[in-house]
Amino acid sequence: MSEYHGYSEDDVQREVTELQAKSATAARIFDLRRIIGGLFVLYGVIVTIAGINPSDATLDKAEGVNINLWTGLGMLLLGIFFLAWLKLRPTPPPVPEAVPEDAPGDRPGA
Repeated sequence: MSEYHGYSEDDVQREVTELQAKSATAARIFDLRRIIGGLFVLYGVIVTIAGINPSDATLDKAEGVNINLWTGLGMLLLGIFFLAWLKLRPTPPPVPEAVPEDAPGDRPGA
């Protein structure tokens, strides 16, 4: 006994295509390279600004090395690397699974 829900094969295919597009978009948005790169750039800017005009006490603690400036620049470079990697090698969209035509449970009454 089959019930008709008013969905045509085209409606189902269109809905599946829309869900796959949303899934691919979500995968790109939550790519760890974007999150890590963004945080490293943000913190790199903050630490670099702190290291631009160091106090004598800060330099004495680090034995004359402006550690904030060098660490901030390193963090900036690492963040830019992650963001460039994301741009040059984007996440590929997920490949849809192939469903066999005669899969059990697909047929009404099966």
